[in-house]
Amino acid sequence: MNTMKWLIRREYWENKGMLLWFPLGVAGSIVLLALAALAKGHHANLHLDGQAVFDGSLTTLAAAERLALVQATSTLYPAIALPLFILTAFLALFYCLHSLHDERRDRSILFWKSLPISDEITVLSKAALALVVLPFTIMVIALATSLLILLLLYTALALDGVNLFGNLLSTPDFYLTPLRLLSLLPVYTLWALPAVGWLLLVSSWARTKVFLWGVIAPLLTAGVLGWASKIFSLGVDMRWIFEHLIARMLVSVAPGSWFLFDRSSHISMEGVGPAQAAQTLYATSWYSLTMPTVWIGAVAGVLMIVAAIRIRRWREEG
Repeated sequence: MNTMKWLIRREYWENKGMLLWFPLGVAGSIVLLALAALAKGHHANLHLDGQAVFDGSLTTLAAAERLALVQATSTLYPAIALPLFILTAFLALFYCLHSLHDERRDRSILFWKSLPISDEITVLSKAALALVVLPFTIMVIALATSLLILLLLYTALALDGVNLFGNLLSTPDFYLTPLRLLSLLPVYTLWALPAVGWLLLVSSWARTKVFLWGVIAPLLTAGVLGWASKIFSLGVDMRWIFEHLIARMLVSVAPGSWFLFDRSSHISMEGVGPAQAAQTLYATSWYSLTMPTVWIGAVAGVLMIVAAIRIRRWREEG
């Protein structure tokens, strides 16, 4: 266990620029944009449920509208940092593609193989970083960013004569929302397993051009297969191949990707309040774990990680 922790820490520090400083830079940009928007807030309109609540004067907010504003922001404020969650997919993809390939390219694998550290724990530490450490780090940065912007918004409201800090701090959802978001980490881990397994497998196998083999090759193969099926009337279900193979291999590293793969989660949000909508999203995310596709993909991901371990152990370098 101590060896695993040490290896994860090593991976984190070796990739600190990509895994920490870059997300912090994006978070800083979001805060700056929010400050710029708040600076021009006297020209803004506020909409709740698609209806304009005020036009240029925050002091016109009625009591019911203030309550709706507090309820919406205290429940949905992590959505402010949506670019950070999107960034998770790209960071996980590029990290996994290069994690095993780069150690062969710079020959550092020779040093690590000289240590009493097994291939199993080395590859598993890289998988753990992509599946747990990276998304957790992004969640923490996203929560801190969105919370800061939320407090800036309420400060702007207070300066404009609408002090809602008391309402916000007395709302249970304000404190429960971060816990609900963090509770989705196991859901993400299971859904992302096939993509992480595939990318690590390619990283352990490909000698060069890992992006070409890991991303372009599956897309090109599917495209050629679709073209052949169309020309020669092969009757191949290309929609199934893209949804259950190509997308699971590449897209499932994106947080919330289960809403794309699980058709039962495509529920209507019309006429639903922000609190109920948020609860439905969290409940639907956990319900997605009852679908066979997530467990089949998880097993496939584990098998690909095992294959990556064996390739790293036995592959002969020229």
